[in-house]
Amino acid sequence: MNFPLYIAKRYLFSKSNNNAINIITGIASVGIIVGAMALFVVLSVFSGLRDFSLSFSNDFDPDLKVNPISGKTFFISPYQENQLTHVDGIASYSKVVEERVLFFFKGKEMVTYLKGVDVNFTKTNILSKNNIFNGQWLKPNTYQVVVGYGISEKLSLGLFDFNNPFEVYVPRKGKGVIESEDEAFTKTSLIPVGIYAVSEDLDSKYVFCDLALAQELLELKSNQLSGIEIKLKPNADEAAVIEEINTIFPKKTEVKNRAQLNATLYKMLNTENIAVYLIFTLVIIIALFNLIGALIMMVLDKKSNLKTLFNLGSEIKDLKKIFLLQGSLLSVLGGIVGLILGIIIVVIQQQFKLVMITDSLAYPVVFSIQNVLIVFATIVSLGIISSWIASSRVSKKLLD
Repeated sequence: MNFPLYIAKRYLFSKSNNNAINIITGIASVGIIVGAMALFVVLSVFSGLRDFSLSFSNDFDPDLKVNPISGKTFFISPYQENQLTHVDGIASYSKVVEERVLFFFKGKEMVTYLKGVDVNFTKTNILSKNNIFNGQWLKPNTYQVVVGYGISEKLSLGLFDFNNPFEVYVPRKGKGVIESEDEAFTKTSLIPVGIYAVSEDLDSKYVFCDLALAQELLELKSNQLSGIEIKLKPNADEAAVIEEINTIFPKKTEVKNRAQLNATLYKMLNTENIAVYLIFTLVIIIALFNLIGALIMMVLDKKSNLKTLFNLGSEIKDLKKIFLLQGSLLSVLGGIVGLILGIIIVVIQQQFKLVMITDSLAYPVVFSIQNVLIVFATIVSLGIISSWIASSRVSKKLLD
């Protein structure tokens, strides 16, 4: 067996004659265990909150979306649409048109987005299936609309209210002096048949209607779109699909995935994740000062033994390696025990939902192998650095 490793294991698992050293070593061990456990639990909780936050946009946004590079709309030809249907990896796609317009109901008004969708929208987006709070999804070729819960609250809007018209005002295109309301706006009455509920922001953003109705109100042609929303097949190669779509619409459109559509949200969540990791890493660094102190005390306590080993022919580098390995082993064992405890806590929360945010919503946690590796690598690397700092106290001058 490797000589420094053998001695390090003896020092690690045997008690010192000095009680103070045993206490300091115990405190260092507890600090490593608690630090690893806390870091893993916090990262797991944050992963859960991240997935919970993204679940709203995941329900609302498509896997891929084709947008115009310049302007608000682009044209799609029958040939391009036929090519799109034959792209391997696309499960379904939906043509959409959206624009900010004015809505009016019973003396209240609100400016938000009118989004026209075709019949394939229900195949592409799970919003129409899973997030209808009240009523039903709209039927094609009608004046029916589905509004967000926030919009219905602000306008005091109910469903199937034929006595009070829900009106939309769309600015007309053209030039010249406007002399009347009819010249300024295209106006029509809509029939709310459903209310969707996703999140506070999204519930106040869209009024869904039929694609043909939106194109008529916005004075667009039947092949003029604001975007194409795409649902991918399971295990589809996203990069290959994007490359193929770009060949169908050369230099006219750009394709964004879900992360790019919510770039600000993803950037914010990633920044918060890094900040939380760095804060708890700092706590672990502070806790590892106990490890440095324990190893230095051990060096001083074992000074006579080290001098004997040195006189028997051991080199200084081997004596340093003893305490480097002792601290590293303590970090590895403490990290493993802390991770086991952290995993138990996370699994218990997943299974039994002991900590609740509300009466019906448990605090979200996610068990991730990535978090296990991050915590273990952090504990071990910082433990090795701390052990190296402490082992550097071993020198020929100390033994003389």
